Amino acid sequence: MQSVHFGAGNIGRGFIGQLLHESGYEISFVDVQADIVDALKTEGRYEVIMADEGEERISVDRVTAFHSVDEADEIVRQLAAADLITTAVGPPVLPILAPAIAKGLVERARSGGAPVNVIACENMIGGSESLQRSVMEHVPGEDAVAVAEVAGFPNAAVDRIVPEQSTEGIDVLVEPFFEWVVDASQIKGSRPNVHGITYVESLAPYIDRKLLTVNTGHAAVAYLGYARGRQTISDALEDEVVLEEVTGALEETGRLMVEEHGFNEEEHRKYREKTLDRFCNPRITDAVTRVARTPIRKLGRNERLVSPALRLLDRGHVPVHLATVIAAVLRYDDTGDEQARELQETIRAMGERSTLAQYAGIEQDHALVDLVSERLERPLQKDRTTSASNKRGE
Repeated sequence: MQSVHFGAGNIGRGFIGQLLHESGYEISFVDVQADIVDALKTEGRYEVIMADEGEERISVDRVTAFHSVDEADEIVRQLAAADLITTAVGPPVLPILAPAIAKGLVERARSGGAPVNVIACENMIGGSESLQRSVMEHVPGEDAVAVAEVAGFPNAAVDRIVPEQSTEGIDVLVEPFFEWVVDASQIKGSRPNVHGITYVESLAPYIDRKLLTVNTGHAAVAYLGYARGRQTISDALEDEVVLEEVTGALEETGRLMVEEHGFNEEEHRKYREKTLDRFCNPRITDAVTRVARTPIRKLGRNERLVSPALRLLDRGHVPVHLATVIAAVLRYDDTGDEQARELQETIRAMGERSTLAQYAGIEQDHALVDLVSERLERPLQKDRTTSASNKRGE
């Protein structure tokens, strides 16, 4: 079986590439970074290293790579013949891939190729559908029907922590945990037989669960950790105050998951606890400033903090812990972060209430603005005597 994967970065190699290899696929990576492309071509293999006590090393072979600009014609030929097409490039890059994917699918349709699925493995809602819209913009009108029949774009939710690491070499360190959920209702032809994919008939609950547990939790640890002077995610969770607030925030989003999507309460509690355990992995060093970057985006109405807070308020709940995290975002002043500098300039010019209302897309007299303002007046408590590790039962 042949696969084409756009994005030979750490997620592409350390997550999607590993699972494709274990499922029997030969992998053609496509990337713009010449050094990575050349290394994959030369070596034809790399290793995925598990960030756990055993430090298992998984050899991924039968791989090659193509430069997305210099080898465009060969990429089109690969796409026309592939059994599966995947991406892990970041949401802003998806439209850039569209012309090449369109050409490959047109050639496939014209030659009578079998149906193929294009799965965007991105940290976004509706990634594959978004890519499909961009691709169809580059498909000639006379080929549109044929391409729509031959290509499926099933949405997916993906989750695996891959820490920042040396740019030297092509081996990659990853956490053992992963989740790859795909919307089965959008598949064209037979389901790709990929180890690790969970197929569901409705993806929305799983995307929401991931975003409002993993992403919300990660952001909460980062902003609260920064406020407490902590340097890394795992170090921040050794602070009892941070741990209590993050746990409270995830209990609030958990209530939302149970009420809105019908997740089993006990199973979701275990999912939350597993998420916190992942963040505490001592073999994954992740700076709080990396996770906290782009604070303005994370204050958006449909983002990981404001969205669940608004939904909880609509249901009659008071999200005090989420409000505490949002207050910490407003105080985030890392001078090395362009959005953090802009955020603080806006606060100095408009005040905190107006700034939050503007970026969150809500009125200044909204209940969430009142709640966050209250939390801004209450600095995070000082450390207590009980250690965070004891509280977590470790």
